Order: sequence, then C-alpha cells, then structure tokens
Amino acid sequence: MSRRCQLTNKSVITGNNVSHANNRTRRRFLPNLQFKRIWIPEEKKWIRVKLTTKALKALDKPSKKLRKKLLELAK
Repeated sequence: MSRRCQLTNKSVITGNNVSHANNRTRRRFLPNLQFKRIWIPEEKKWIRVKLTTKALKALDKPSKKLRKKLLELAK
C-alpha cells in the first residue's frame, strides 16, 4: 500500500541525514498518514480514507475542492 494522502497526494520525499562530521546518508521523510472514517451526507455512507493530518485539519474548513474530491473517493 502506498504512503500517499488520498486528498492532497502528498507522499514520501527523500533527503539526507547529516551528522556532526557532515557525513551524509540517505533517508526518507514519511507523511503523517492516518486512517479516518468520514461521513458523506450526499452519498449517505461512510468512507474510509488515508489522509495526512494537514488534510484532516483542512476538512474542518469549508472547501468545495476538498468536498468534490471526497465525493470522487466515495464512488
């Protein structure tokens, strides 16, 4: 299963760990993904989505764009 937010499409990015001696080793920065059940009143059903915490916070605010994306996920 991919580590990707279903609303914002944010995924893993790569970078370096840098030690005090400036040695660099590759690492991955993982998004803070959470599974959440969301009620869709238009469809009258629950959907289970994998979202970043930033996307969860954005769902509390009125947004036509996010609501449209949720309806697409519900179908």
